[in-house]
Amino acid sequence: MTDAADQLPDDLASAHAMILAERAARREAEAVAARAQAVNSHSDALIARLRLEIEKLKRDIHGSRSERKARLLEQMELQLEELEADASQDELAAELAARSSTVRAFERKRPSRKPFPEHLPRERVVIAPPTSCPCCGSAKLAKLGEDITETLEVIPRQWKVIQTVREKFSCRECEKIAQPPAPFHVTPRGFAGPNLLAMILFEKFGQHQPLNRQSERYAREGVDLSLSTLADQVGACAAVLKPLHGLIEAHVLTAERLHGDDTTVPILAKGKTDTGRIWTYVRDDRPFSGTSPPAALYYASRDRRQEHPERHLKTFTGILQADAYGGYNPLFKMDRDSGPLTQALCWSHSRRKFFVLADIATNAKRGKNATPISPVALEAVKRIDALFDIERDINRLAASERLARRQRDSRRLVESLRPGCGPSGQSCRAALRSPSRSTTC
Repeated sequence: MTDAADQLPDDLASAHAMILAERAARREAEAVAARAQAVNSHSDALIARLRLEIEKLKRDIHGSRSERKARLLEQMELQLEELEADASQDELAAELAARSSTVRAFERKRPSRKPFPEHLPRERVVIAPPTSCPCCGSAKLAKLGEDITETLEVIPRQWKVIQTVREKFSCRECEKIAQPPAPFHVTPRGFAGPNLLAMILFEKFGQHQPLNRQSERYAREGVDLSLSTLADQVGACAAVLKPLHGLIEAHVLTAERLHGDDTTVPILAKGKTDTGRIWTYVRDDRPFSGTSPPAALYYASRDRRQEHPERHLKTFTGILQADAYGGYNPLFKMDRDSGPLTQALCWSHSRRKFFVLADIATNAKRGKNATPISPVALEAVKRIDALFDIERDINRLAASERLARRQRDSRRLVESLRPGCGPSGQSCRAALRSPSRSTTC
């Protein structure tokens, strides 16, 4: 057996050549490995992106709006974010490794980027042209055109203090002192400008950034705004904006019809987190050729007791479209002080129960534990979807035209659903009892 040491060269030049060959082979292997890693990362990111798009399309097509589905999509977006970052990092590493080898660099196929919005200001930076021809040195140059490369940039947030000076003047005749009034502040004894207040409120309620996080970020930027100071400004803004909420409330509650719904929201409590509710009432007459501006009215509560919708809609008289939640039932009673509301039930809520029994894709994932697909439920989903198609066709038509089309086409579909309404639950049975007052959400 030949020892490995016997294969080593005896002279320095041969040893040097062997070292260079080994180094080149190692770089080649590293480049190949880096390219393979980049390809795998790109594939993982692509699969995750396609899965996310499929789930979003399924959610749009099948109308599932559960909180669990929303959280699943958010989790998939977070996973896609990490995979995309890893793929970009591996692509750059493969490009660097390919520079010192014969391996072709890997370039990811990215989705086509949308052009930058037209409303953004453009700062034109012109690179100085050559004064003479780089080939022959002639100074006789004529412009043929130009190429423009657009780079998106951001101006970092800048803080400033506005000093409003109010000069005092005394009258030489009567010795009275005159001075302009103090500048207006949104909040009493306020020190924050309207832009700062709007940013604090948007970060808290729009971006879900707690005030303590905002305080820490502002401190890193050299501005000391304590948690108690920010909370004081938020409370003051809530009081200042209350009249605006009142105007929206008055506008919404004077509508002829409302869409009502509620959703869960975590609310902090002492030592725990409660499951609260956000109640939403929407006025939107655009599908009915209405001219009134659409608006949404929000209320919050720590529970789902029926007293909340009763209080919210105390002055409302008209049509209320909602799901089959029992808390709305007192609003439809004849002994209601301001008169009973007209109940309009929701086909989208009715469809959900059928869809659970007819969801072939979800059932396939359960494997051996899958329950048989209900042919009755599958047929019900198809017929309800046909109702949705009719509603899309008659959208924005006059009331008489919509009524005629519903009586001609929709009524027949609704009547055909009556024998198979058993598995859909309370909302479907209620909708089928009152087909003329049921509509799509």
